[in-house]
Amino acid sequence: MENYQNMSINTSHFYLLGFPVYQPWHWILFGIIMIMYFLSLVGNIIIIFMVYTNSHLSSPMYFFIANLSLIEILYTSVTIPKLLDVLIAKNKYISFDGCIAQFYFFFCLGSTECFLLAVMSYDRFTAICKPLLYNIIMNWPVCHYLVVACWLGGFLPNLIATFIIANLQFCGQDIQHFFCDLFPLLQLSCYDTSKLQTLNFFTASAIVLLSFFLTLWTYIRIIMAILKIPSMTGKFKAFSTCASHLTVVVISFGSVGFVYLRPKVNADFDLNKALSVFYIVVTPVINPLIYSFRNKDVKMVLKKIICRQ
Repeated sequence: MENYQNMSINTSHFYLLGFPVYQPWHWILFGIIMIMYFLSLVGNIIIIFMVYTNSHLSSPMYFFIANLSLIEILYTSVTIPKLLDVLIAKNKYISFDGCIAQFYFFFCLGSTECFLLAVMSYDRFTAICKPLLYNIIMNWPVCHYLVVACWLGGFLPNLIATFIIANLQFCGQDIQHFFCDLFPLLQLSCYDTSKLQTLNFFTASAIVLLSFFLTLWTYIRIIMAILKIPSMTGKFKAFSTCASHLTVVVISFGSVGFVYLRPKVNADFDLNKALSVFYIVVTPVINPLIYSFRNKDVKMVLKKIICRQ
């Protein structure tokens, strides 16, 4: 490995380098990220609370949105608190076990979100293309099974890669990132990781591309069904029910796919950091706004809660 000795070290911990180029602006970055993290937590907690306490939102669509909000809360909490610690307290230290745990849960939750977005697209496809059969197809047992399948599909495939990385020999401790991401960890390995890179590439491709193409297939069917609606008002109303989901799909799959669907480890770390900030910090704030607070049912429930208070 370049920049390191060709001998392994006893790695009990790593150092997250964060954003050394932006050292003078760390306080500003801390403030911005802290505010966005707070807004993300508050927004997603409000969505979960409204869905599970109001009968007006007791439908499969909102059930899936609440699960997405739960994933967003956990997803951001895996990385952002440590990022804030690195920025403000200059505490770059992270234990080996903590790093591996962060790596595992980050990718598991990200994979679960990909599958859940695909399930949500199928829910919209059923609502638009088969409205008379919607309550039969998307009954509550099926919805619960689909959510469980998303969580299992997210957590099980990443076990193999995590186990292999946990048993690697490392020749350095400085991670060129603000969390324990795959490419920076592989860069520290003393030995050839081409097989692991290939395994990760196919695992990521299977998860991201499978969920993306399922989503793409459902939206092709949705668009074909919308085009058959005779009135423009009907077309607009049908498309508005899935426009928010489509926006989030494009943002999520676009940024994640660009970073992780590349077989080579020698990636542009600065670009990866920027994209990581986008889908870890920015997207969880945008999602509640796009998915729910633009929705008339959610706004109605929120107004009732505010008026009651």
